Amino acid sequence: MIDIRLLREDPERVRVSQRARGEDVGVVDAVLDADARHRSSLSDYETLRAAQKSFGKKVAAAQGEEKQALLAEVKDTAARVKELEAAKDAAAEERESLLRTIGNVIIDGVPSGGEDDFALIETIGEPRDFAAEGFEPLDHLALGERLGAIDMARGAKVSGSRFYYLTGPGARLETALMNLALDRARDAGFVQLQVPTLVTPQTMAGAGFLDAHADEVYRLEADDLYLTGTSEVALAGFHADEIIDLTQGPRRYTAMSTCYRREAGSYGKDTQGIIRVHQFQKVEMFIYARPEDAEAEHEALLKWERGMLDDLGLAYRVIDVAAGDLGGPAARKFDCEAWVPTQGRYRELTSTSNCTTYQARRLNTRERGESGTRTVATLNGTLATTRFLVAILETHQQADGSVTVPEVLRPYTGFDAITPA
Repeated sequence: MIDIRLLREDPERVRVSQRARGEDVGVVDAVLDADARHRSSLSDYETLRAAQKSFGKKVAAAQGEEKQALLAEVKDTAARVKELEAAKDAAAEERESLLRTIGNVIIDGVPSGGEDDFALIETIGEPRDFAAEGFEPLDHLALGERLGAIDMARGAKVSGSRFYYLTGPGARLETALMNLALDRARDAGFVQLQVPTLVTPQTMAGAGFLDAHADEVYRLEADDLYLTGTSEVALAGFHADEIIDLTQGPRRYTAMSTCYRREAGSYGKDTQGIIRVHQFQKVEMFIYARPEDAEAEHEALLKWERGMLDDLGLAYRVIDVAAGDLGGPAARKFDCEAWVPTQGRYRELTSTSNCTTYQARRLNTRERGESGTRTVATLNGTLATTRFLVAILETHQQADGSVTVPEVLRPYTGFDAITPA
């Protein structure tokens, strides 16, 4: 969540951010009102509590009517202390509850608006002209089924809609992607973790995934645990309630995990193929950094993502995501969207978000500085995911129905092309 001190000192900045996100601006004043009531009640409570503690000696020294009067005063004071304690606690709870509804304050330069209001940063590569090559490209599902790489029918039979099997060369290609990404992350100084994919409500909420998008999350009610939609959640919780040392630079972690998303509200969208599914693999990068280093780390994450797409031979564009399309924890997000030939448009493959101190404040992750402890910044970015297969299969298909494997993946796959069975 955002720093209450920022809201007190510069409420207009928070209002501007809320307005850019298309969110409720009035919540800013509601938080300030609850905060004022809490601080007033707290002050009165502490003053009266101090007075209450002084009554002991007075009562012990008093006699007769004076003592009886003091005892009555003690009783009245105790009742008032309880009232003020309840008032301060209620105001604090209201303030915290309202504060959690406010998304991270966006960074200057983030475009306002919704999904279609992004700012284009750069377009890289030219989409293949299949018409000039003399053949009509197949979509990734038709290719995957013809090549024995994707089996949606059996996925639906076993688990229902939006599930699938990757088979033979498809499974091998996905594994190759994940291993390439993990090697790239290791070479960039990331420490690999194997993370839980079931987490507590405290961890899920701390990472910011139980606010506006709670309906996207799978919950195991009997165990009060959540299935994670990204290893970002477990990585964010890794240093919860800790003071970490960043004097030698940021701490960088990476993890490959199976991700689960309900895709609530996506009825009728991308029902064919593996673009919008309930389960997939992903390699995530996660960074703990000093707040003043966060923007530079964000650019570094984007560079590593772009390096993957460049080496996979994909045409793509980089966008600065509009405020209304940001998740609650993100102050800025860059997406890399690859060209999907049969759809004639760019589709998101990677995202990288600068969450500033939003997640770490919820999870109580701090660093020790010269003037005491302070909240750290957290950042995340996608280095590979199953959805990459969509762009790879469609972009690198050939007229004979085969798919050429990008050179960078061949040491991992053990084959140069996927050919029809």
